[in-house]
Order: sequence, then structure tokens, then C-alpha cells
Amino acid sequence: MLLPPLTDLVALLGIDLVLCAVGLRLLSGRNGVTWRAKWAVIACFVLLWLPFGTAQLPLLAYVRGVSSDLSTTLVALACLDLGRRLSGCPAMAWREGMVLSVALAVAAVVLYPTALGWGDWDAYRSGWGAFAMLGILLMLSLACWIGGLRLLPALVGLALLAWVIGLMESVNLWDYLIDPWLAILAMIQCLNTGVRGVYRYRLRAPATLSSPH
Repeated sequence: MLLPPLTDLVALLGIDLVLCAVGLRLLSGRNGVTWRAKWAVIACFVLLWLPFGTAQLPLLAYVRGVSSDLSTTLVALACLDLGRRLSGCPAMAWREGMVLSVALAVAAVVLYPTALGWGDWDAYRSGWGAFAMLGILLMLSLACWIGGLRLLPALVGLALLAWVIGLMESVNLWDYLIDPWLAILAMIQCLNTGVRGVYRYRLRAPATLSSPH
């Protein structure tokens, strides 16, 4: 039996890891992750590789037909979340996650509308190896590193490494950095943070106005 190409194996493994991360998050309670939840996720990881249907393809292959290939950024974040929950380590710093969410949301706003033909410039073309895009990624990573942020530069470096090696079927750097699922999650996170900020400001405003000068 011939093994599938490496790019297919990497794509299926990435989908499996993301699904397991989502499952473990849903099964996590206030007191952390139970052993039952951990074993359930491990079982799910294995079962998704079993052949199914007349084509005898892994269940992951059918999921891939719906989700398409996931970015290395999303897979890396899923692995971080899995490792954190399984080991009981604390969550990443809020500042790290917020900066990453804003960067991804901005990238999505720039990428997807122009890729769909809105305007004369297509940002997706820069993913074929344009020096301007590589320079922007370098400056963004350096700015984050100087500011004490390590997550975004690490994810950018990982995506660049995977892109150079060719771990995905796509040869466009954008597909390694971001995907529609990750873009939606980033926008939801930014919107949620914005709504919470407005709500807290409104709660503090009456107290500020009523306080004596």
C-alpha cells in the first residue's frame, strides 16, 4: 500500500490536531481537563484516521473536503492549546493573544476582499514571494520582539519555514500564514474585546461623572 504524499499527510494531521484542540476545549471544565476528557481526545485523534465509506478514505479526508487545508498558524495555535490543557500550564498572556488577533484581522481585511476582486490590487499575489511582503513580516516581527512579544514572531518564522520546505500543497505564503477559519476567529476575538471594552467604559463613566472634583 502506497503512502499518500507528504503534503496530504501534513494537511490531515493539521486538521486532526485542530479538531482535537476544539474537542478538548469543549470538554474542559472549571477545574481543568479530566482524564476522561484526555482519553476521549486521544481516541478521537486515532479514530479520525480510520478508513470510511466506499472510497475507504480516512474520516479526516472528508473533513478536509469541507475545511480545505489549514494554515500552519492555526495548527500551531491548536498545538499550543492542546499542550497547555494537557499539561495544565497557564494560558498565554492576554497581550500576546490580542496583538496576534489584531494582526490576523487586519491581514484578513486586506487579503480576502482584494483576492475577490475588490480593487485593482490583489494582495494574494504578494504571497508568491514578493520582497515587500517579506519585508513587512520582518519589520512586524522585529517590532513585536522589541516590544517583548514572542508569539507572533515565532508563528511567522514557523510559517516561513514550512513555506520554504513546501509542507503544504499551496506555494503561496498567505496560505501558510492565515486561513478563513483563523480569520473568523481573529475577528470574533477583536469584536469581543471591543464590546467588553465599551461595556466596561460605560460602567465606569457614571462613577467618574458623579465623583467630586
